[in-house]
Amino acid sequence: MTMRGRMRLTDRTAIVTGAASGIGRAVARSLARRGCHLALADIDKNGLAETAALVGASASASASNLRISTHPLDITDAAAIAAFPQAVRLHHPGVDILVNNAGVALGGTFEQVSMTDFEWVLDVNFWGVVRMTRAFLPVLHASDDARLVNLSSLFGLIAPPGQAAYSASKFGVRGFSEALRKELADSRVGVTVVHPGGVATSIASNARKPDGATPDQVAAEQQRFQRLLKLPAERAGEIIVKAIERRTPRILVGSDARLASLIERIAPVSYWALIGRNAQ
Repeated sequence: MTMRGRMRLTDRTAIVTGAASGIGRAVARSLARRGCHLALADIDKNGLAETAALVGASASASASNLRISTHPLDITDAAAIAAFPQAVRLHHPGVDILVNNAGVALGGTFEQVSMTDFEWVLDVNFWGVVRMTRAFLPVLHASDDARLVNLSSLFGLIAPPGQAAYSASKFGVRGFSEALRKELADSRVGVTVVHPGGVATSIASNARKPDGATPDQVAAEQQRFQRLLKLPAERAGEIIVKAIERRTPRILVGSDARLASLIERIAPVSYWALIGRNAQ
């Protein structure tokens, strides 16, 4: 069942994970401006409280009765996620949009990254998305018009050296989302996968440091990627929410993501010879 026309966000309810900062916070504010009720989730309780206050200020005058709930949540905790739908129901009658945004970063080559850290990245970035989708898909099916929005990455389109764990997790989100979109084609649940490029968030500075890298190697890698984070998070959030309204199946956020996607399609094996020059 393909839903047609723009998705109306006023008086809908959205869950946003990773809502304490960055893209998650920006998406929440953009949704609130359209009168969308929110269940905000993150492991960072203080950041959640800040986002809730900002979201309240972002809401339009016509949305003064906006329902905003905050939920401290560790998306690696399977039991907590299984119980999360019931916690959301205490504040909201239903859920129409699930934005699986929470994620972590880890630089370093495959040989530098420990197995524990590799599994941690996959547990948060990939399995967190799968767990949340498993928990809330029945709730989304109960809506007359629902959307599942999964955050992949520019590194879910291309896989640069030094990002083996992160790229594996984000390519996984991409593949999961694309398969699920086809499986749900005859339902009222649409699926969107988002590929943000260099968005100015704290993801690079907060990235876990690989045990096998020297401090100088870590600092150089961090500085290299920090230079690429240019698009304001507020702009990224607005791009994502506008695309949700349009029911866009794939969102490329930023000119770098659009360019990388094009080059990868033209040169699927040798793209890094072209892109890598600009990433130094």
